[in-house]
Amino acid sequence: MARAVRTHGATAAISAVVRGRAMLGLGGADLDRFLCREGVGKVSSRDLGVAMARGVDGATTVAATLVLARTAGIEVFATGGVGGIHRRSGREFARNPQLRDESADLPELTRSRVVVVCAGAKSILDLGATWERLETLGIPVIGYQTNEMPGFFTAETGIRLSVRCDTAEEVARIARAHWSLGNGQAVLVVQPPPPTHALSGAEMNSVVQSALSDAEHKGIEGPATTPFLLDAVSRLTNRRSLSVNLDLLENNAALAGDIACALTRETSDSR
Repeated sequence: MARAVRTHGATAAISAVVRGRAMLGLGGADLDRFLCREGVGKVSSRDLGVAMARGVDGATTVAATLVLARTAGIEVFATGGVGGIHRRSGREFARNPQLRDESADLPELTRSRVVVVCAGAKSILDLGATWERLETLGIPVIGYQTNEMPGFFTAETGIRLSVRCDTAEEVARIARAHWSLGNGQAVLVVQPPPPTHALSGAEMNSVVQSALSDAEHKGIEGPATTPFLLDAVSRLTNRRSLSVNLDLLENNAALAGDIACALTRETSDSR
């Protein structure tokens, strides 16, 4: 991802909490240590203060990275997929039919003037409900060279997008116009995973349903659900989902680099 950003003319900065220090620019021995994942916790936006005060290591979620990006004035952020509205198991629905588990990514998107480049929301989520929630929150969603909301591992979700852009320059103009009105929301740019490894929508639906059934059978709930489901998806696809994940991460980083450069040119031209 870092190489893709640099190749497209921008500067890469990996986010993390390192021994209690929130940073954008993780590298060197610290990056090597984080990639081994030993002793590195998962830090969302609500956890940042705790991790900093206790001097621990933390890999930042989309929500936490948005906090750091807007604090530092960084305008473009690349990730794999954003969080959204979780699917409910039969047990969860029976317990409380009205309660929906909503990712902290969504409220952070409403207060972060950042272009977020991703491959849509994770396939394990309720994609229809997530799309509706993004609309309610006033978060612009731009399909990059696509008319359909991608579903992370797949380009096929059946969710039609109202805005499509085919160049980074057009994305930059929309973002600048959106923020010029005083809007504080992020601009969400979604592009499908590379077709060489993308999984079909039908296969993903079957795999996710199997993973959800497994999670319910084992009583997996709460914060443990997402990592469990992603591991299950990897296993059920014979690790093909991992190849998709790596490809889309690099692809998103490359597009983010292009958009960052286009935003800089857009700012210069307006002066």
